Amino acid sequence: MNIGTPGDTSSHPTPSAADSTSPIFCSREETSERPMDFVDPSINEELDNIENTDMIASDDDVQKPKRAKTSQVWKHFEEGKDKDGLVQLFCIHCKNVFKKPKTGATSHLGRHLKSCSVKLRAEALEESGSLTQSHISFPKSNVDPSSVPAFDGKFDMEKVKVEIAKWIMIHEYAFSAVEDEWFTIMMKRTNPEFVPMSRTTIRNQCVKIYENEKRKLKNEFKYVNKMSITTDCWKSKNQKIEYLAITGHWIDQNWLLQKRVLNFVEVPPPRRGVDIANVIWRCLEDWGIEGKIHTVSVDNASANDSAIENLKVFIRSQKKLLCGGSLFHVRCCAHILNLVAQDGLSEIKNVIECVRDSVDYIRRSDSRLKVFTEIVKQLNLRERKLIDDCKTRWNSTYEMLAIAIRFRDVFPRYADRDPLYLDCPSPSDWEKVVKVCSLLEVFWKATHVISGSYYPTSNLFLQEVVRVKVELDNKSQSSDDFIYDMVNSMKRKFDKYWGESNLLMAIAAVLDPRYKMMALEFFFPKLYSPEKAATELAFVRRTLYDLYSEYVSMCSAESNASGSGSTSQSNVDARNVETGTLLSELANFLKEKQSEEKKPVPIILPIEDDASKG
Repeated sequence: MNIGTPGDTSSHPTPSAADSTSPIFCSREETSERPMDFVDPSINEELDNIENTDMIASDDDVQKPKRAKTSQVWKHFEEGKDKDGLVQLFCIHCKNVFKKPKTGATSHLGRHLKSCSVKLRAEALEESGSLTQSHISFPKSNVDPSSVPAFDGKFDMEKVKVEIAKWIMIHEYAFSAVEDEWFTIMMKRTNPEFVPMSRTTIRNQCVKIYENEKRKLKNEFKYVNKMSITTDCWKSKNQKIEYLAITGHWIDQNWLLQKRVLNFVEVPPPRRGVDIANVIWRCLEDWGIEGKIHTVSVDNASANDSAIENLKVFIRSQKKLLCGGSLFHVRCCAHILNLVAQDGLSEIKNVIECVRDSVDYIRRSDSRLKVFTEIVKQLNLRERKLIDDCKTRWNSTYEMLAIAIRFRDVFPRYADRDPLYLDCPSPSDWEKVVKVCSLLEVFWKATHVISGSYYPTSNLFLQEVVRVKVELDNKSQSSDDFIYDMVNSMKRKFDKYWGESNLLMAIAAVLDPRYKMMALEFFFPKLYSPEKAATELAFVRRTLYDLYSEYVSMCSAESNASGSGSTSQSNVDARNVETGTLLSELANFLKEKQSEEKKPVPIILPIEDDASKG
């Protein structure tokens, strides 16, 4: 379901030159550091002995020895150089870049460490003893060797076997690696008591470690109240087998977002909805979480819709569904954006094939790459690397096109030098690519924002969907026939999937303390007609009351105080709203609302009693 790691949402994705393995697009080598000049301490003694002289040595004339770095802050930063040779500091946790002050001051670095989310998360996990990765957690492979416990003088083959198994799993080596002759020689040289092992032995050891880690995770699940499930289908190219990846997402006892892959299992043919439901249900029973499932997110397919209905029957029998199951089925937002974006790309299907063939033709030969690079240098273009795409991933195709656009002047010049190159895109082709990429950029950004898995995204879905809707509405007024036809086709598909409000997405937006119900009052009119917006707003409000009542009922046994019907009285501060065109409009909307009401804004407004109207 995840399309990409959440990352920077710049206007065009540009892989760094450092990522390139091509001789054409290599990053410039950084200049080596010169050794620091050493100042003889006797200079200071000589200066002290100078008396009654007309010449006074300034501080700049004397190079003082560098003081040792005593601040604890330096443990969290590394030095490096940018392309201009200027020294920079890199946070070892979040990789943010800072200038190195000439004075050696560290106050700004200390302030960053206090708010560094990656560092704070790591510390919280370390204190709680929670796992920090989405897979089995082992010590980091780049651990300082000096931190490894010292050898106590007694060789333990069982411990060695465990460490080798971890090494195999972390690096995804073949089990047969332990049968390699030179591996055995190396281990024998390390300790003559080492006993060679077979691939079967190390495989069994890996399974034993897996079962042990699984047992730990099942114990952790005992303290989890609710968990959401996402599913993703995988198909093998070499085998006609389909697999289902099942991932669990939950909030742990420290209020940290966690996720784990619970199973990667074959779905037997004919792969109907009931077959998919049975696979998911067996996984939930195996982990003992069948009564804790809050939502299940799936791709938009008829088989998945049937699977969800079957799962509802299983879980409803245990009376564990909130709001009667109206929140249970969550359609994958990223998949819907993918379907709409694919409609846009289909308009230039032939052009995409032409660009894809051009990129593939040039990248396949070092000699062609060399000629291509020479032209790039002649045109004084910034060196970048051409990238291939995955045909089934629209965002991958978008990234390929976005990079290729920057070489649009290089391809025809290369065609003049290579008579065998026959797929050069025409100027009109490039114009279409530019138009499509300018439209799909908002889809690309939205996909990266909502596909994050290590930070909360539920409150971001609605605003990203509205952002896409606004862009489509604006482009649909274009006088360009190509843009007009393409956008209206995309709008029809967008309205097909978002014609009804996504309850969970709307509720998550309301629970954002910055916006509350005013988020829907602002966003819904941009998604629906005025009448439809009012209807959907009332429906979400009623669902919120039902959801609140169910939580009160669940908590009443533990604390009667939890049943109080008071609403939040904190003010919405428009200054805390994020920047951006759409969100700036939301900020202005909040200010207007606050000035009109001049009173605290509750999370949800009370429903008027019909009887009181009469």
